Parts: sequence; structure tokens; C-alpha cells
Amino acid sequence: MPVSRRIILGVGGAVVVAGGATALWLSQNPGPAPVAPASNPAGGASLLPTGDAKLAERAIGRADAPVVVHEFFSMTCPHCAAFHKESMPQIHKNLVETGKIRMIFHDFPLDKLALTASVIARYLPADRYEPFCAALLGAQERWIYPPAGSNTAAELWKFAALAGLSRTAFDAALADQTTANALLAMQDRDAKSYQVDSTPTFIFSGKALANHKDAGAKSYDEFAKLVATAGG
Repeated sequence: MPVSRRIILGVGGAVVVAGGATALWLSQNPGPAPVAPASNPAGGASLLPTGDAKLAERAIGRADAPVVVHEFFSMTCPHCAAFHKESMPQIHKNLVETGKIRMIFHDFPLDKLALTASVIARYLPADRYEPFCAALLGAQERWIYPPAGSNTAAELWKFAALAGLSRTAFDAALADQTTANALLAMQDRDAKSYQVDSTPTFIFSGKALANHKDAGAKSYDEFAKLVATAGG
């Protein structure tokens, strides 16, 4: 079952899915806090910041791949973690590296901790974004529930350092309200445009199947069948 945006964000804003040291760290270091998303009530162009490389599309696969898959995910979603650990290795090998699909990633944070992790990921060069997200998703227990003597910030810093982020950039990410607000605005836009309210959610587009939405973690076989259907 996917994790619902309505359930986690439905009571007075973001609810941190964490406990112990994590909750203490977040209470003392609130970092990016959700605000009302930027929008254009008259329609037309978004009021999102422009020209910021941190907000550019994050994707893997050939730009001209016959099938495009959009994934909406949250860094703290256990079902997103299961998909990235169990299905993505085969998807990379059999579908991405062979040029059959392009995957576009949409940050869809379900709580403040996920939002903080997404902002950090956006500070990395575009080609390191997906490996960094995969590393965090693959080791959720380590940073969501840090070991005794550590805290969430310290654990996130270990992952960021291994990905090549400087300590100065990491600290800037923790305090970056502008990027946090922009990601929330993008999430709000995606929720309205694609009717996304849970993670993970996938949208498959190809010559035979356009904008087919499917929620919940997928096995490799389920995912591959949807790709084949979209591609005709």
C-alpha cells in the first residue's frame, strides 16, 4: 500500500515520522518549514523561482527514450524504499541502460524530515541526485532512527559527504527555506496536475499509453509490464 499524503500531512501541516533522537533534533533544528506553496491563481506560468539549477529536472535515461516514467516519492516513505531496493536495480539494468525508458523524479515529501533530505539532495550535481536518493532510501532506518550517540543531522551528513557535498553546502541546505518552499510548491503543482496524493506514484507515458497513473510500490515484473504496455 502506498503512503497517503492526506494521512501524513492532514493534521496541522507536516508530521515528522520519527522518534527519539530524530524528533529531538528536529525540535531543536527545525530547518525548512512548510509554507503556503507559490501558485498563480490566474493560471498560466508558475510563480516558482527560475534559473536555479537546484530546481531543474532530475532524471535518468535517454532523453529520447520511447517511454517516460514519472515517479513521485518521499524520502521517508517505506514503500518508496522497498521499490528502490527491490525493483530499481533491475529497472536500471534492463530498462534504463538499454534506452527503453527515461525516469523523471518528483520530490513529494510527506513530512519535514523528508523535505530536509530532498533539499540536501538538490544541492548535489544532477548526476548524483538519484544515487544519493537511492542511498538514503536504502538505509532509512539509519538516519530516520539514528543510533545512540548520533542524530539525524549527523547521519545525513555522512551520506552527503560520501556523495561529495561540502560541509558548507550541507549546512546551507539545512537552512535553505527558499528551496524548501519551491519544492513544496512543485509538490502542490504535481498533486493538482496529476492528482497525486500518495507515494510512490508512477505515471507512464508512451506512444500506446499516455499519463497512466499507478500508485504503490511495484515489483520489477509489474513495472516492466506497464512499460511494455505504454510503449506499445
